[in-house]
Amino acid sequence: MSLFTAPQNLPFGIGFALIVGIALLEGLGMLVSMSPSNLLDDLLPDVDADSGLDRVLGWLHVGKVPALVLLLLFLSGYTLFGYSLQLVSNGLFGGYIPAALAGVLAVPAGMATVRGVGALIAHIVPRDETSAVSELSLVGRTGVIVSGGARRGLAAQARVKDIHGRSHYLMVEPDLDDEVFEEGTQVLIVRKIGAFYRCIVNPHPTLM
Repeated sequence: MSLFTAPQNLPFGIGFALIVGIALLEGLGMLVSMSPSNLLDDLLPDVDADSGLDRVLGWLHVGKVPALVLLLLFLSGYTLFGYSLQLVSNGLFGGYIPAALAGVLAVPAGMATVRGVGALIAHIVPRDETSAVSELSLVGRTGVIVSGGARRGLAAQARVKDIHGRSHYLMVEPDLDDEVFEEGTQVLIVRKIGAFYRCIVNPHPTLM
């Protein structure tokens, strides 16, 4: 029986399907200016390392790497290890491990992938340096477009400093329909709508 159609490998087929589905959902979200990744991040608790749960979440880089990326890392490690395990089992013993047992055995591999690859991504992907300020407190702050071009319906990433001087990376769109902000443009955050911020050209560049 094929590796991909064997019932013993159903957990890993589901894992692969979730990877494809999440990728399609994120791509669709970019087209309609709604990021599933940002929405998922908003649902997660703040991590302050004071409790056992916070230490576990911190170990998994929650708060340092987008939650959707961590989920994809887990599913990738889980799925790849699971199929590899079943290939080895079939080669050595002439059959696959039962689905329930194989699914459990693959969980540590998924966690290890999150821990290992997540550490690398945490050093690459810019994230908020603090959660001590509210999202709305960033309205009225100035920033600069650091990645992509921002236009209505297509957000770009902007670096904005809070009152403490710490950097936050926001997804922003122009507040006016006909404006386009290229990388390097200085902007002023004027409001927040859903997971995105609206901005205008910074009227006082000397305040940056």
